[in-house]
Amino acid sequence: MSDRFDLTGRVAVITGGGTGIGRGAALVLAERGADVVLAGRRPDPLEQTAKEIRKLGRDALTVATDVTDPTQCDRLVETTMATFGRLDVLVNSAGGADTKPILKWTEDEFRHVMALNFESVWFLSRQAVQPMIAQGKGAIVNISSGASLLAMPQAAVYAAAKAAVNNVTGSMAAAWTRKGVRVNSIAVGAVAAATLLDDLERIGVDPDVIAKTNASQRLGDPEEIGHAVLFFASDASSFCSGQTLYVHGGPGPAGI
Repeated sequence: MSDRFDLTGRVAVITGGGTGIGRGAALVLAERGADVVLAGRRPDPLEQTAKEIRKLGRDALTVATDVTDPTQCDRLVETTMATFGRLDVLVNSAGGADTKPILKWTEDEFRHVMALNFESVWFLSRQAVQPMIAQGKGAIVNISSGASLLAMPQAAVYAAAKAAVNNVTGSMAAAWTRKGVRVNSIAVGAVAAATLLDDLERIGVDPDVIAKTNASQRLGDPEEIGHAVLFFASDASSFCSGQTLYVHGGPGPAGI
C-alpha cells in the first residue's frame, strides 16, 4: 500500500514559515518529501528554517512577503511557479494580534488585524488556487484559532477574523473541491509559539496557567499542529474538505 502521507514531488507554500506553527508545519511537510516555499516579513527566521529543511534533503525557497499586501501575495505565487513550476499545498499560517479591551482598539489596529488574519487568506488563496485548478489537484490549509469558537472580549478582533477564516474555508471548499482543490482549516489551541508566549509575558500571565485549561494539561508543540497540517495537505484526507478541526489538547474541566 502506498503511503498516503507521502508528499514527494509536491511543493508547499507556507506563510509565517519562519517561526511557530508555520515553521513546525514546514519541517513536518519537508520530512514527508515536500519542497517548501517560506513566506514572511522577516528574512532571518525564514532563512534559518530553510537551512533546516535543506538538511532534510528538500529544496527550500524564501520569499519576503507582507501577506497584508495583495500585490505581494500575487508575487509569492508567481515566484513559486517560476521556480518550481507547480504549487500543490498552501498553508495560510501567518497571523497574530494584540489583546486589549474592545473599546481600546483603534481603527488602524482593527484593520491591520483583519488584514493579517483574514484578508491574507482571501487574497492568497484566490491566487494560489489557480495553478492548483490547472493541475487538477491541490490542498489549502488555513490556520485558525480556538478563539474563533469562543467569546473572548480581550481578543475580540482576532477571534472575529479567525471565525471569518472558518467560514470562508467552507465557501472555498464548496467552490473548488469539485475542481480538485480541497480546503480545510485547523482551529489551534494554546501552542508554545513565540506569539503566545510573548503576549502572555506582556500581560503577566504564567503559561502554565493557560496550559492547565485543557485536558492534556500542557501547551501544544508547533510540530504537533504540523502533523494536523500534514493530514489535510496529503492524500490521507482525500475525502475531507470544508472542515475546521479543533486541535487544542482536549476539553478542560469546564468542558471547553
